[in-house]
Amino acid sequence: MKRRSQLYVPGINERMILKSLEIPADSIIFDLEDSVPPEDKEKARELLKRSLSAYSWKGKELCVRINQLTTKDGLRDLLFVSDLPVDVVLIPKAEGSLDFVHKVTGKLLEPIVETPRGLMEIEDLVRSEGVVAISYGAADLALHAQGEIRGYEGNIYVMTRVATSARAYDVDPVDKVYFDLKNAEGFRAEARTARSLGFSGKQVIHPSQVEIANSVFSPSREELEWYREIVESYERAMKEGRGAIRLRDQLVDQVHYKIAKRYLKDYANTE
Repeated sequence: MKRRSQLYVPGINERMILKSLEIPADSIIFDLEDSVPPEDKEKARELLKRSLSAYSWKGKELCVRINQLTTKDGLRDLLFVSDLPVDVVLIPKAEGSLDFVHKVTGKLLEPIVETPRGLMEIEDLVRSEGVVAISYGAADLALHAQGEIRGYEGNIYVMTRVATSARAYDVDPVDKVYFDLKNAEGFRAEARTARSLGFSGKQVIHPSQVEIANSVFSPSREELEWYREIVESYERAMKEGRGAIRLRDQLVDQVHYKIAKRYLKDYANTE
C-alpha cells in the first residue's frame, strides 16, 4: 500500500466527502476531530456511517481520525470505528503503547505525534500492535512544547526522529500537513525534503496538494532509468570483483546499489 498522499476530509461536510470520491489521493482520512465542532460530533458519525454504506472509494485506503483517546468523544469513536468498513484509524496526540486500540477496534493504526511525550515515546508507538504508519503535527507540537509553529514546520530533528523510528520497525512515516494553501512550491519543497529523509508521503488538507504529493513521492522516469543503470553496472562490476565503481562521474557502491534495487522493486509497475 502506497501512502504518497493522505487527504483529510471533514467528517461533517457531505459535499467534501462526495468530492473525495474523485480525488486521486492514496488515502482518504475522514476527520472526526479538529474539523468537527463539539456539538456536531454525533452528526458527523451518522453522516460518515451513511456515506460509507452508500459509496465506494475504489483503490483508496479509507481512514478515520478519531478524537483524543482521553476524551469522551474519543472513547465513543473507538466503538464507532470498530463497525465501520475502514482500513486505518488515526490516533491524535498519541502517546505510549496503542495495543489496546488495535484490540478494541480490530483496525490498523496510524498514530499522530503531537506532544513532547509522544515524541519521546515514539518507539512505543511504532512498536504497537496494528501500527502501519505514523505522522506528526507541527501546530500541536508547538502548543504543547510552548514554542511557535514556525519552529516545528520543517523541523529536521522531528522529521528525522519520526522517519528513522518508523523505518526501524517497518512502519510508513508520513509527513505532516502544510498550512499555506497558496504556496504550491513551498509544499513541493517540503515534500522533497521529507522524501529525502525517507518519508513515504505527505498528509494534505486540500485537493490541490494531492497531485504534487503523488508526483514527489514517485520516482520520475529519469530516476528509474538511473536506478536501472546503477543496478546493471554494479552487478557487472561485482562479477569482476569490484566493490565500488565510477558511474557518470559519481561513486557508486553497495549502498547505492541497494537503494536502486529497492526503488525498482517498489515502483516496478508504475511506469
